[in-house]
Amino acid sequence: MPEPEGPWSGLEPPPAPPPPPWRRDPRVRLAVTAAVLGLLVLGVWGMTRILPGEVSQEDWPQISYQLGFVALVALGLLSRPMRLGQALRYIAIWGAVVAVVGLGYVYRGALMDAALRLRSALVPAYVQPSAAHELVLSQDDGGGYSVMGAVNGQPVRFAVDTGASDIVLSPADATRLGIDLSRLDFSGRFATANGVGQGASYIAETLDVGPIQLRNVPMAIDRAPMGSSLLGMAFLRRLESFEVRDGRLYLRWRS
Repeated sequence: MPEPEGPWSGLEPPPAPPPPPWRRDPRVRLAVTAAVLGLLVLGVWGMTRILPGEVSQEDWPQISYQLGFVALVALGLLSRPMRLGQALRYIAIWGAVVAVVGLGYVYRGALMDAALRLRSALVPAYVQPSAAHELVLSQDDGGGYSVMGAVNGQPVRFAVDTGASDIVLSPADATRLGIDLSRLDFSGRFATANGVGQGASYIAETLDVGPIQLRNVPMAIDRAPMGSSLLGMAFLRRLESFEVRDGRLYLRWRS
């Protein structure tokens, strides 16, 4: 015989209480922490295999400090009253942050080299050091080679011109350097790839092209407008050697 329905018979049963917090066993905490550290150590080892020679003896104390920090974070999170899954997520996030920062510090040389290569590809005028006392210029869209230099500390964009006899400043660059063109004697002549030009002699206090630094550098200032200042043979002859290979211009100088 069915029981009569009461006034509360149509209500849904109350939800089940949440499971009790995970009771942390010290052995489990140590095991999880050791697993996290093991993964980080494995990642560092893998990077040393991919990029050999990038980790020096001076870098290992920094790596040890980062791993110790992750261990303290892991132990602290695992001792707090939270779910195991939540604690593991926090540990993974902190581990990823520390790994990115630590690996960025250790492999800063390789990352900087990659950034320089990318900048050189996007902006060919910026020089890219490729080895000790060697610079590499990428070919621009016109098939030539340009480089950002500095004359008397002021930035100047040069086109490398093996057909030019001198280092030639355009009138616009000379004016920007504070040179009064009206007081110059434009009776001199110099050769360029486009023919013989007429210009004035000028002595620059400094000429910088990347790490190459020259002082008291003779130059010519062209009378006619130019698209770019020129680095001619007067500059290239000061180098130990220069060569074009695989679409790149390599400049080498003595120490």
